Amino acid sequence: MNVTVEVVGEGEETHTVDDEATYADLARAAGYSPHEVSVLVDGTPVPEDGRVDAERVKLLRLIKGG
Repeated sequence: MNVTVEVVGEGEETHTVDDEATYADLARAAGYSPHEVSVLVDGTPVPEDGRVDAERVKLLRLIKGG
């Protein structure tokens, strides 16, 4: 399955994942740890252990600092 991934503020990429892939797998394919991003489908966060069933997702990088 081809999934278009938009990293908010950085642009879009297309990644290919297998039918059993989770949103955490998709985050890793895009070069991020699942702990670094929230995955959004239609603007709604999805669980990282959920199976990918969307053709377009957004990755929102989580920022922390002091």
